[in-house]
Amino acid sequence: MKIQFLGAARTVTGSCYIIEACGRRFAVDCGMHQGNKAVEERNSDAKIYRPGDLDFILITHAHIDHSGLLPLMVASGYTKPIYCTRATRELLGIMLLDSAHIQEMEALNEAKKFKRRGLGNAPKALYTQEDALKTDTLFQPVDYHTSLELAPGIKATFYDAGHILGSASLRLEISEDGKTTSLLFSGDIGRPGALIVREPETPPAADYIFMESTYGDRDHKNESTSIEELAEAIAYSYERKEKIIIPAFAVERTQEILCCLHQLARDGKLPDDLPIFVDSPLAIRASEIFSRHRDLFDVKTRGMLGEGDDLFALPNLRYTLTAAESQSINALTGPAIVISASGMCNAGRIKHHLRHNVWKAGASIVFVGYQAVGTVGRKLVEHAKKITLFGEDLAVAARIFTINGFSGHAGQSQLLSWLSPLLRNGTHVVLVHGEQTAQDTLAAKIKERFGIDVAIPDYLEEVTLHGSDITQCVMHNAEAYPRVNWNFLAGEVERKWQIFRDQLKDIEHKPWVDQKDLEESIGKIEFYLTRLIARL
Repeated sequence: MKIQFLGAARTVTGSCYIIEACGRRFAVDCGMHQGNKAVEERNSDAKIYRPGDLDFILITHAHIDHSGLLPLMVASGYTKPIYCTRATRELLGIMLLDSAHIQEMEALNEAKKFKRRGLGNAPKALYTQEDALKTDTLFQPVDYHTSLELAPGIKATFYDAGHILGSASLRLEISEDGKTTSLLFSGDIGRPGALIVREPETPPAADYIFMESTYGDRDHKNESTSIEELAEAIAYSYERKEKIIIPAFAVERTQEILCCLHQLARDGKLPDDLPIFVDSPLAIRASEIFSRHRDLFDVKTRGMLGEGDDLFALPNLRYTLTAAESQSINALTGPAIVISASGMCNAGRIKHHLRHNVWKAGASIVFVGYQAVGTVGRKLVEHAKKITLFGEDLAVAARIFTINGFSGHAGQSQLLSWLSPLLRNGTHVVLVHGEQTAQDTLAAKIKERFGIDVAIPDYLEEVTLHGSDITQCVMHNAEAYPRVNWNFLAGEVERKWQIFRDQLKDIEHKPWVDQKDLEESIGKIEFYLTRLIARL
C-alpha cells in the first residue's frame, strides 16, 4: 500500500492523500491550497492528482481546504463516486458552486486587467460553475457508523469529528497480501464544548493515525471568555461609531457567531440599535442547511431551540444576498456588525469591507478562525502596519481582535485527549494539517506523554506501508519546494541598477516634467525595496 501527501503536509490547507491499495487508487479529501501566490499555484496542477486514474474519493467535510479542488478533478477527467456524509453533501452542493463563481469572477477581473495592459493569455478560472454542477451529480451520501465496501479488500467507516456540520473522521480497513491494515484519517477534529455541533466521538483504534495538528502548539481560551472578548470588540467600535468587521467562514463559524450574538442579546450586552449584517450568500444558504439538520446539534443548542428560540434570528439582523445590498453597507454611516466571508480575507466580499474600514481608528476587525500563512488575515493577525487590497496599500489603524476560542479545531490538550484512547502497541502517528512549529511542538508532546515517535511528512512525499510497518519513504523536495536562486535575482537587480546609474547624465538633460515622472517611478521602487528589507 502506498500513500502520497498532496496537501496539508507541513501546512494547513490543500488536504489530499492519495492511496494505492488492492489494485485501486483513491483519495481522502481533495482540498484547495490557500496562502501566498506560490502556495496557491499548486491548485493549477491537476496532473499530479491523475484524476482519470482515481477510482473513488472520500471527503471528510465540506470546508474548501478539504474539498475545493473536486470540480477541477471533474473538469480534468474524474467521473467516479465521491463519498461523504449527508450534511457534507448538502453543504458541498452550495460551497463548490460558490467557489466556482469566485474562480470565474476573479478570472474575469484578471482578463480585464490584461486587456487594459495590452497583454494576452490571461489566467483562466480553475473551474467553472458547470464543473461544480457536474461534481454535484457524483456525490454518494453515507451515514455515520455505516461500513462501506468500496472495493474488494477496502472498507470505510465515517465517525463524527465534531468540527462542522457533517464533519467526519474516516477509518479505513485495507486487506491485501493476507494482512489487514487499519488507517484513521482524523479530518479536522472539533473542539469539545464548541457551539452548535456535537462533540467529536472516539473511533476505534488503528494501526496508522493521520492526525490534524492545526493548533498543536497551544490551547484555546474558553467559550465564555471568547464571548466576552466579542462583546468588548462590539463595545469598542459602537462607542466610536464605527463598524465591527468579522471575517468568518460561511459554514459553521458564521452560524456560531450568530449564536454568540444571540446570547449577548439575551444578556443585555448587545446594543438594541446596532445593525447586524450577514453579508455572504453562501452563509445564508448554509444556515438553511443547518436548520434542516438539527439532529446533529449538541444537547445545549437543541435545548435552546426547544425553548422556542430561532438560532439565526436577531433584532436588527439583515441577510444581504445581492452585490448592491453588500455595497450599501459601506455607504452606511455609524456602527454596525458585518459578518462576511471569506474567513481568511483572501477572496469574496470581506475584502471590500476591509478596504473601507481597516484604515479607520475606531473600527474593529475580529478574527474568529485560523489564518493561513500568506493570507491577508494572517498579516493582520501578525500586526502588519499596511496591507494591500485591490492593488492599493492601506494603513492598518483599526483595532485587531483575535479570538481563538471560537475555533472549530481542537487545541493541543484536546488533540492529545482525542489521541490517547486510539493508541495501541505499534500504532504509528502521522501529523498532517499543521504548520511546522505546531507540528514539532505536538510531536514532542506526544513523545513525552505516550513514548511514540511521530512522523511528519512533506508535500509530495510518498510512503509505502506493509502491514504495520513503513517499508519505504520517497521524497520529492525538488518538485515540492523549487529552489529560489537568490544570487541570480540579486545580481539582476544590481545589473539593472547599474544601467540606471550609467544613464543618469542623459536623464538630467530631459525636460523637468519627464524627470519628475521618472523620480516618481524610482520612489515606488525604493518604497517596495524598503518593504522587502523590512520583511527579511
